[in-house]
Amino acid sequence: MISLIIRMKQEHQELILELCSARSLRVGEKIQTLWSGYGQILRVYLQGCDRQSVVVKLVMFPQEGEHPGGWNTDISHQRKVRSYQVETHWYQNYSTNEHCRIPECIAARSIGEDLLIVLEDLDAAGFPERKTSVRDSEIKSCLRWISSFHALFLGVPPQGLWPVGTYWHLETRPEELEAMGNRELKAAAAEIDSVLNRCRFKTILHGDAKLANFCFSEDGSRVAAVDFQYAGGGCGMKDVVYFLGSCMDERQCERRVPGYLDFYFSELRGAVGQKVDFAALEDEWRSLFAFAWTDFHRFLLGWMPGHHKINRYSKTLTQEVLKRLAQRSDKPK
Repeated sequence: MISLIIRMKQEHQELILELCSARSLRVGEKIQTLWSGYGQILRVYLQGCDRQSVVVKLVMFPQEGEHPGGWNTDISHQRKVRSYQVETHWYQNYSTNEHCRIPECIAARSIGEDLLIVLEDLDAAGFPERKTSVRDSEIKSCLRWISSFHALFLGVPPQGLWPVGTYWHLETRPEELEAMGNRELKAAAAEIDSVLNRCRFKTILHGDAKLANFCFSEDGSRVAAVDFQYAGGGCGMKDVVYFLGSCMDERQCERRVPGYLDFYFSELRGAVGQKVDFAALEDEWRSLFAFAWTDFHRFLLGWMPGHHKINRYSKTLTQEVLKRLAQRSDKPK
């Protein structure tokens, strides 16, 4: 606790008091350290205002990164800096609804080289649970959130966000591509990326829709999402494949992914209504499911070749995509 209070500078505390119109505060627990040592997320308890607590995302750019995979390069640093700029812009300029709940942004400020984002405490708002494993109903709660989010932003340009969302987007990961050992997939990476980027139906993606970024109600029937550093445009399948891969192993994926895809599209249809030609949207996005999964698989092969998500299911989908690309190239022009 003492170290956390030391890291929360006096000027940060004074700004939080001002922003929340509070009389006093107490720095509480550290919720997590930001990736590669770029700061921390803290819970701050307030007195003398209408909020008992807030969550503070305090970004402090280090002189040297602490990336667990060893990717401490200028490209990596600049990507992270941009990601926090995107997240700040997201919270300041975008809003959702109760079907895809996010924390209210009380304020986002730059203080010297530090960045302070003060958010509603989702624990106090009725989303106190975090999950490392999930039941069927809880997976569906997250897919319902994702479908509602995609429906809300369908056709909306990602102004101020990443032009192409997700943290593994090929253009932002040249070093990981160079490190890949799978020559066939490496050679096809740009074409896979192009196929995804050329899709007719685009939405705004969460960009990092893993299980750890969802906060659950006590009964698991409702969720809210956090962490919008990689929000941007693209095909909705990218969020779906990343989420499913974050909470199921290869055998579960083989058995359960088709049913969850059906559920996602059923929820998306209800949320979209008459907004677009839904049959055309579903046909296109289903055809891109394997491409989206393979795109993330490509990133993992370069970033961390021993990762547990590099499994039989991912390899099977990758071979399917490579075969489809080969068949395209074999067709007469």
